[in-house]
Amino acid sequence: QVQLVESGGGLVQPGGSLRLSCTASRSIVFINTMGWYRQAPGKQRELVAIFTSGGSTIYADSVKGRFTISRDNAKNTVYLQMNSLKPEDTAVYYCALRELVGSDYWGQGTQVTVSS
Repeated sequence: QVQLVESGGGLVQPGGSLRLSCTASRSIVFINTMGWYRQAPGKQRELVAIFTSGGSTIYADSVKGRFTISRDNAKNTVYLQMNSLKPEDTAVYYCALRELVGSDYWGQGTQVTVSS
């Protein structure tokens, strides 16, 4: 079992920034993928940004150039730096980890609200 604990959500004005953190209960060096998804009210959960097993990154087109995913393997933590936030970024953001062989794990989610 892997526990994922997210933090960093909140209320921010349009154009503002937030940084989300996700800390895993085990090493994140050898994983299939790890990163962030989001779900807005009435919409399906969608990929935001993830690391792949090869260390490359994948971003949703809607966040390219504004969001940056990073990781600190020593702290078992993945971050999502979100800049130039827009109202349409409002959603619950979930951290997810997929093991090389095995299960998918999800965090409890953290609310991000972009509003003036």
